[in-house]
Amino acid sequence: MTASFDVIIVGARIAGATLAWELSRLGLRTLLIDRAEFPSDTLSTHNVYANTLSKFREMGILDELLATGTPLYNRAHIDFEGAVIDGRYPAVDGIDGCLCVKRKYIDDILFRHACAQPGVTAISGFRATALVRGADGAVTGLTGITKEGQVLSFAASLVVGADGRRSSVRQWAGAKRVIAVPTDYASYVAYVDGYEQGEDRFVEFYKQGDKLAIAFPTSDAQYVLGFMFPLTDTERIDELRDEPEQGLRALAEEGLSATDFPARLRGATFAGRIRALLGYDNDWHQGMGRGWALIGDAFSFKDPAVGQGMHDAVFGAGLLARTLSGYRPGDWSGAWEEMAAKYEEGMKAKLMSRFEIGCQMTRNVSFPQELLSAYRLIGADDQATRAFLGMYNYACEPADIDREVGRLLGALQAPGA
Repeated sequence: MTASFDVIIVGARIAGATLAWELSRLGLRTLLIDRAEFPSDTLSTHNVYANTLSKFREMGILDELLATGTPLYNRAHIDFEGAVIDGRYPAVDGIDGCLCVKRKYIDDILFRHACAQPGVTAISGFRATALVRGADGAVTGLTGITKEGQVLSFAASLVVGADGRRSSVRQWAGAKRVIAVPTDYASYVAYVDGYEQGEDRFVEFYKQGDKLAIAFPTSDAQYVLGFMFPLTDTERIDELRDEPEQGLRALAEEGLSATDFPARLRGATFAGRIRALLGYDNDWHQGMGRGWALIGDAFSFKDPAVGQGMHDAVFGAGLLARTLSGYRPGDWSGAWEEMAAKYEEGMKAKLMSRFEIGCQMTRNVSFPQELLSAYRLIGADDQATRAFLGMYNYACEPADIDREVGRLLGALQAPGA
């Protein structure tokens, strides 16, 4: 096996596999590694919107994703303290659907697709153990260990951490944390059979007091559910540790009784293990240094309620590839600062607005009445509803929502209104 590459990518799921595909198009020699062997599951609500599906169509994997039988949907039902927004997502690049493919399917499809690209070498079941540095301190490669226990070292002009929110590459590289907003919520993810929505398929989001729930139609005719409540409720956390299914049902009955979510959950059967995420930071890191870079959750992790993680992974992979494409690999060593500035500025320009929304949603605070009134106005107007939902798939920006609210308020204040 070749011992030297242009780029080594640590982590071969959404971010890493997409980056390997992008780098292949640039003609670069890429080593893609992951400690897991695929297919492999991971904790996630795994929803993607039309803008990301458009990218998957460009990559040539959309048909295979649809072949998993996962239903496309384009409707959202959002209930913020009784302020309901129900409507359809606007189309992006001719696609008006969303898709919530299980990670054991989508990660495997992306990994196999990346492995089939020219210039990509992949090793699964390989755990990176350290970065290698040159005499000047720049990263020049990494070492790791195979599942058989063999220690291997590889050289590269760039090592990319696509290894998640607890990134080892980020730690070894010494990347600075620029922003950190701790969540106030404990999060639980579960799959269920028999959850009824009627003839339509749609995403549901509920917030009542300090309790939240999300439901996505997913693969295998199941739904993936997310539940959130304050981390300070240690008694409930203890109960969920002992009786997770019973605890989540009780949470729905007690905390979301003003909605029809608990009634439909009563008719559903929990399937598989219930997973917990007990505390995390909404964080934003330095994205590149001498010989290293970060993408996906390794670069920035935000509250899952915003549903942007997979989009950000795919976008970041494309942006990093475009940044690298402006320089020959032999010239990278003299351009780290310039490339880092371009990459980090591009990430901030695209992603910061949704990151800030995540930082707001991650706090256990009551919605002001003014905000709930704005949500009611939005929910009563089709155009404003499309703008609100378009914020999730980048068909619209937060400023568009502000303009819609301004329009609606102006109409209310007009003479004769």
